[in-house]
Amino acid sequence: MRIRLDIAYDGTNFRGWAKQPGLRTVQGTLEAALARIVGSDVQFVVAGRTDAGVHAAGQVAHVDLDDSQWARIQARHGRAASDPAGSVAARMRGVLGAYSDVTVHRSSLAPEGFDARFSAIWRRYRYRLADDVAGFDPARRLDTTSIRGDLDVEAMDAAAQSLIGLHDFAAYCKAREEATTIRTLLDYRWQRDADGVLVAEVKADAFCHSMVRALVGACASVGEQRLDVEDLVVLRDALRRTSEFKVLAARGLTLTEVGYPADELLAQRAEQTRARRDSE
Repeated sequence: MRIRLDIAYDGTNFRGWAKQPGLRTVQGTLEAALARIVGSDVQFVVAGRTDAGVHAAGQVAHVDLDDSQWARIQARHGRAASDPAGSVAARMRGVLGAYSDVTVHRSSLAPEGFDARFSAIWRRYRYRLADDVAGFDPARRLDTTSIRGDLDVEAMDAAAQSLIGLHDFAAYCKAREEATTIRTLLDYRWQRDADGVLVAEVKADAFCHSMVRALVGACASVGEQRLDVEDLVVLRDALRRTSEFKVLAARGLTLTEVGYPADELLAQRAEQTRARRDSE
């Protein structure tokens, strides 16, 4: 029985999503919570693995429960109940405790063919950056990066939009052996919110390691007039990492949403994604 889980977390005190021996991770914490409920080990598959310190408001995962695990969910929820899968989220919140830095907002039976990772067609991130115009807000210190100076948001937005499209983003990714850096950047924009904070919205079919933080660091350098708008395309097309800009801190980054196709297309999308990854 495959269950979809919609998850949020403050990444400050986690060493990223992926489970690691001896370290506190989001995956490890959630799997331990669900294991207490179903009586045996489980394994989550996630839409996008986030790095240490990165937050999520719209993370998606799935978990496959065997017959005995599913029976425990049904028994604990009550035979007459209409939505035992929907009870998983509430039960996990109970195990995780009040004011936890990770929660499960919703749980549901996954549609046929659903795969949290391979069925996804896009991921969206938000990055919050406070310059001298916005000032420092102690209440947002865990989800906002601070930078000195007065940044030119119009130049940053123009630079961001120049990068949109299907490209090799090797210059903006941390290299991983045998991993492709070809991505489709679907949208990338900067604007100031009502408090003057610079907010980036970045959407792509998928992201490689540290890609978003490199993209925002490059645009911040444009905002500081250290780089010109046109330089970001030149750096991208050079296909190699550069020291021309800094990769900004994880604290400002939040995974906000994962997009999926219509239910009848989920299995097809997963098959296409797996085939493309194998080919790459």
